[in-house]
Amino acid sequence: MADVSDVLDIRRAGPEDAAACARIVNDWVDRTDWMPRVISRETIEGYVSKAMMQREVYVIGDPVEGYLSLDPETATIGALYLENPGRGHGKALMDRAKADRDYLQLWTHEPNKAAHRFYFREGFELVGRKPKGEDNLPELRMEWHR
Repeated sequence: MADVSDVLDIRRAGPEDAAACARIVNDWVDRTDWMPRVISRETIEGYVSKAMMQREVYVIGDPVEGYLSLDPETATIGALYLENPGRGHGKALMDRAKADRDYLQLWTHEPNKAAHRFYFREGFELVGRKPKGEDNLPELRMEWHR
């Protein structure tokens, strides 16, 4: 039986994927009415490129349709962005992040109700809140335990 990551083409990202991942983030910012554009498109691409060297980053699809960035030392998911949510790609990427781990944590924008529903379905629990993140929006901290 094929592994879900084989069926959905999940692979470790490389520097050549940075532009595609940054495009997905930037497109999400542009189409999300509650998300202010406080970081330029170019700066976001720089952040994604830097993450490729410092974290485990996984992409799905060819061409890239989504990605997940994970700091393995702190078990923190720093990003999960999808070009077309609702196709199972987020779950597949999350399953990859959960593989061989007993714990994950993340911060999510408080207004992002769709993400919260997804994280709760994935077994995450709300454990904290901060009134203002880097983009001046309130954020929620969530944890998953196997």
